[in-house]
Amino acid sequence: MFDLIIKGGRWFDGTGSPSAVRDLGVRAGRVAAVSAEPLPRAGCPKVLDAGGCWVLPGFLDVHTHYDIEVLLSPGLPESVRHGVTTVVLGNCSLSAVYCAADDAADLFSRVEALPHAAVLDALKRHRRWSGADEYVRALLARPLGPNVAAFLGHSDLRAYVMGLGRAVGADPATGEDLDRMAALLDRALDAGFLGLSTVSSTHCRLDGERFRSARPPSTFAGWREYRALHRVLRARGRVLQSAPDTARPWSSLLFLLASAGLGVRPRLKTSLLAALDPRAAPVLPTVLPAVLTRATAPANRLLGAEVRWQHLPVPYELYADGIDLAIFEDFGATAAALHLRQEAERARLLSRRAYRRWFRRDYDSRFRHLYDAAIVSCPDEAVVGRSFGEVAGERGRHPAETFLDLVVAHGSRLRWRTTIANHRPHVLDRLARHPAVHPGFAETGAHLRNMAHYNVPLRLLQRVVSAQAAGRPFMTVEEAVRRLTGELADWFGLRAGTLRTGDRADLVVVDPAGLDDRLSGYHEAPMPDFGGVRRMVNRSDAAVRAVCVAGEPVFEDGAFAAGYGSARRTGTFLGADHRCA
Repeated sequence: MFDLIIKGGRWFDGTGSPSAVRDLGVRAGRVAAVSAEPLPRAGCPKVLDAGGCWVLPGFLDVHTHYDIEVLLSPGLPESVRHGVTTVVLGNCSLSAVYCAADDAADLFSRVEALPHAAVLDALKRHRRWSGADEYVRALLARPLGPNVAAFLGHSDLRAYVMGLGRAVGADPATGEDLDRMAALLDRALDAGFLGLSTVSSTHCRLDGERFRSARPPSTFAGWREYRALHRVLRARGRVLQSAPDTARPWSSLLFLLASAGLGVRPRLKTSLLAALDPRAAPVLPTVLPAVLTRATAPANRLLGAEVRWQHLPVPYELYADGIDLAIFEDFGATAAALHLRQEAERARLLSRRAYRRWFRRDYDSRFRHLYDAAIVSCPDEAVVGRSFGEVAGERGRHPAETFLDLVVAHGSRLRWRTTIANHRPHVLDRLARHPAVHPGFAETGAHLRNMAHYNVPLRLLQRVVSAQAAGRPFMTVEEAVRRLTGELADWFGLRAGTLRTGDRADLVVVDPAGLDDRLSGYHEAPMPDFGGVRRMVNRSDAAVRAVCVAGEPVFEDGAFAAGYGSARRTGTFLGADHRCA
């Protein structure tokens, strides 16, 4: 009668409705029955015992940079093992839909922290498309593990239409360029893309030899170009994903105004980066959450806008090897060092007196969190487990000088960590439940040596459960599940995120006893498809009992099913407007 039965688990449907102990029956990849009574097991080839566990809709990760990795490892196991069954590609203006392979390699490899040669090789070997429709067909031809949805990246589009050289230059796009971009965007929306991703922030940089360290093409666009592309999105009711320029905080207001319908035009659904509670500046930690909670929601109502802020609902902890840190791309002294490929070249630059004065000025205004950043590993074992501030005090040096001394001496063998944002639990609680905030901004698949946020949904559930146990609840488990699943799917226009009769059977079985401090631990794992590069990962096997995609168990008891991600496809391409390929 059923292909799969999940018996005796506490079922959450993803809408926020009260949970209940139920049996779920799956047939032909969809939920065929939700029953308070035991379902008949005769003829059912697979029964999952979920007693004592939660049965949830599969999580959505709306901010990934898996665009290259999905070509070589279409199972995307580092997300799926944590219960993520739908991922969104093409964020932050970066996609590989239109532009040439060498341009896409320049766009992606530095952001993802993958070898440029490996990224270029992956694109040349697997690229079998010349446009949006063919890109979707190429994804569906791969043995996808999770479901995939996608934005079209503005930098990809701009580089294709203008050529990468013009796209990262001072010359604005011509009227002919804008017409062509708008037509190609419209074609991508026809293919089911969610919308367009752009970026105004300058923290990402290009790799390669031709335009190394240039900002992404999207950052060179003016508002005339943005308006032309926004018109296409408005007409189709699709989403803009963007990142305002952090150096100009007022630029966020431009996006709010761009989203506004003002009663005379369709509103532009806009997903912005990012709702953070930063440590670096003395004013922002208080001002930013207040702006989000007091201004965005009322402005949406008054202006007829629809803006949401993506939020990482856990402490924003970063690791670094030497001076290789994603946020350093945005600042003068550190960006100059990261422009150099070889550690020997960097060491010579970092040793110069003029450079050290420059770095110290940046430290005083931007990098004070280095003072208490902890040294994780170093050939000099005497400094391991201590902060740069402590080592500086012992040596009688300024912390900036001590940091540079250690990087010059040990290069990437110096590994350290710091928390740059989201360090105050009560602010995290407020942001997690705010109506203008979406749980997202995991940047999964990017900055692979700096962070690992593959299991963020589980970590939010852990915080909810811990707060309830401590007598200070800030949301119910049902509400947390809704925010991580059904709410995201509904807002982005995807047929996913709910677990009711007739829905796709994309689900995760969670053992609440495993929602503990192990979730915040970090590990490393090699990437065989990219020359063995070691990435930071999470391991939540005590929390995740099983994961199913389209009713097929793909991960169970800490192991993937035979042939997962290689022999068959379980996921699909989820198109916008609730169309499913």
